[in-house]
Amino acid sequence: MVAMAKRVKTFQIQFTDPSKTFYCGGEKMSGRVSVEVNEVTRVSAVKLLALGSAKVEYAKGKQRCRQAAEYLRHEEVLLLDEQPADADGSVVLRPGNKYEYMFGFELPQQGQLVSSYKGKFGYVQYHVKAMMERPQQPIMECKKAFEVEEPLDVNTPDLLSPTGGSKEKKVTCMFIPDGQVSLNAKIDRRGFCEGEDICINAKFENTCSRIVVPKAAIIAKHTYQANGRTKVFRQKLSAVRGNHIISGMCDAWQGKTIRVPKIKPSMLGCNIIRVEYALTIYIHIPGSEKLILELPLVIGTAGLGSRSNSVSSQEGSISSASQSWVSLRMPSEPPSYCDIARDCRLDQPLTPLLDDFDGDDSPIFMNSPTFQFPSPPAYTEGEEVNGNARMLPVC
Repeated sequence: MVAMAKRVKTFQIQFTDPSKTFYCGGEKMSGRVSVEVNEVTRVSAVKLLALGSAKVEYAKGKQRCRQAAEYLRHEEVLLLDEQPADADGSVVLRPGNKYEYMFGFELPQQGQLVSSYKGKFGYVQYHVKAMMERPQQPIMECKKAFEVEEPLDVNTPDLLSPTGGSKEKKVTCMFIPDGQVSLNAKIDRRGFCEGEDICINAKFENTCSRIVVPKAAIIAKHTYQANGRTKVFRQKLSAVRGNHIISGMCDAWQGKTIRVPKIKPSMLGCNIIRVEYALTIYIHIPGSEKLILELPLVIGTAGLGSRSNSVSSQEGSISSASQSWVSLRMPSEPPSYCDIARDCRLDQPLTPLLDDFDGDDSPIFMNSPTFQFPSPPAYTEGEEVNGNARMLPVC
């Protein structure tokens, strides 16, 4: 086997544009198959096969679930230019020469391919394989992979429209009613690209006796289908959190942002693999299940999403948040505490009121630690609002 391999010095595939990172549907793929030999070699044929397929495989108990779908298949026989061939089509390759078999074909049109993907239980892969046939010798193969990315434009009326919702949950303690928590949230659109900020406007209310924490996260949902079964894998990509909300209090987010990390666009066109994203806004309730509101997202192809539209939509979101869609009026900003030597801010206390994780062993009720707060500086007695002065109570 080693002796046969030494007969061929070089056998490899090279694309015309090596710097191209991915291809789209309808584009032309071209390149060459380079061959060099160490001794005289007769080649019957050099064939090219381009394949693209999706495969799913996972274990369900003792059963192995497998499923495959093909999206690309192209075959052709490559010929050498200006190289004499025998009657049977074979050619003789000699040492010291470099032979190049040129190839080129057009990928299927947009919408017929699926973007390249590699996940926990499946993948979508594309590659070009060259096969060199020689008389009375095994077929020699070489393979080169390439990426496909199907464009997904998020600048459509449906994806540019706002979306939101509300949820509430009654809390019990040992089957005794313990109040409820509620949330009302809204985002200005559903379509985003990586690197963009999602502006969240939300209101949270807590009437139970526990300390709750509002949070938000971008979740990826990978769905795999094989043998009539479905397997779902969820992954948290990025998250933000708000302040603790004690009993009888509420909190509001006005344009709170969470950035879309560097992720693959949504994959919605594959028959056996589906990748979807969602913005999950939830309230962590110690000793009880979370209150969850899920807003679907569509992550588009980077470069197709308008960054200027993103910035303007964020500004519009912040300005609209100042209006009364959920009555999220916040009080005027208090005076600075910079002159106070001791830092007793409640956002990062030395003894936290609530553990910062989603576990089941966090405290249910608040044991308020003792803080010695210095008296705050005096507030101003007057405030200008739209040119009209109005009086505020003096602390």
